[in-house]
Amino acid sequence: MTEEIKFYNEMDFQDSPIGRIPKEWGILKLGILMKLRNGQRPVMAQNGQFPVFGANGIMGYTNGFLADSDFTIVFGRVGASGEVHLGKGKIWVSDNAIFSEEYDRTRAYLPYLFYLLKLKKLSQFASKTTHPIITKTFLDNFSIQLPKRLDEQKDIVRVLGVVDLAIAKTGEVVAKTERLKKGLMQELLTKGIGHKEYKQTPIGKIPKPWQILQVCDILSLEYGKGLPDRDRISGRYPVIGSNGIVGYHNRAFVKGPGIVVGRKGTMGAVSWIDQDFWPIDTTYYVKTKVENISLKWLFYELTHLNPARFRLSDVVPGLKRELVHSMKIGFPPMPEQQRIAECLSVVDKKLALERKEKANLERIKQGLMDLVLTGKVRIKVD
Repeated sequence: MTEEIKFYNEMDFQDSPIGRIPKEWGILKLGILMKLRNGQRPVMAQNGQFPVFGANGIMGYTNGFLADSDFTIVFGRVGASGEVHLGKGKIWVSDNAIFSEEYDRTRAYLPYLFYLLKLKKLSQFASKTTHPIITKTFLDNFSIQLPKRLDEQKDIVRVLGVVDLAIAKTGEVVAKTERLKKGLMQELLTKGIGHKEYKQTPIGKIPKPWQILQVCDILSLEYGKGLPDRDRISGRYPVIGSNGIVGYHNRAFVKGPGIVVGRKGTMGAVSWIDQDFWPIDTTYYVKTKVENISLKWLFYELTHLNPARFRLSDVVPGLKRELVHSMKIGFPPMPEQQRIAECLSVVDKKLALERKEKANLERIKQGLMDLVLTGKVRIKVD
């Protein structure tokens, strides 16, 4: 079937308890369309046959199943309360989730309801407690709009599925490039470029011209600072937290470009900052001690070093800089540092473009969902 997008006038809409909807659509409670059931605690199996869905999606596998249907909708009950997932065939559902045990196939096409409920953002309706929760009673009484004709529901799903497929393919490209970068970093940061002779060292085999230095010989991790005020919105200078930019300010106290390492929160995350910036007190910023060094190479070296493994205990969470400082690394001559950084920067630029394309597709999908799942734009059914 060839789908044709058709725009309807205001006259084609009617008022309803949940807003204006097309005249040909209806309003029903979820409890009328499906029988909901709480999940149960699974017994995980390393080589299990069936996926276990929790509030956050697939969390492992087991050898039993609670649902066996063409489609099953899974709702996050606690934890990621209000999240929605779509299972197929035999699945188990954990006790932190709720699932559709049965549904009315004459009225609803479950993938349509999955997309619609994703659009509704059910997490906003979770109880405002220490542990937010979505209950079966709430879901049973939750009203939704849906086309009365199943073929229209299926056509809407088909259109959204095309965008989902494009997102999935772009995601595969991103994942492939990420694997390429990881392998390239391992190769370049341990074997360098064009070397034929290597030497055995306490950190393994490295090119003969390289030195072995402690991290503290070339840099120090300096504490970030709390802002003088709480304004993180206005200004030209990025405010950097443990996982990147958290806002902007009209002042900066570190001259860029520079490197920031997460101290608390996302501990060990390494961020590259192109301009002057303000690292807050959940971070360390890098202060170099030698002149003959490529800062971009150092960024990649620190990323490869993986500072996250130098965290303090969970009781006192934080990144222990003394342990990072004590590590030994291979130190190439400056020209080779620059060539290594240039090679990895090319891959980073490719990765940034691919991630941007994926983000654009996700924005397109969100806008399309808002149009076709509310009836603002209709899919013509032949």
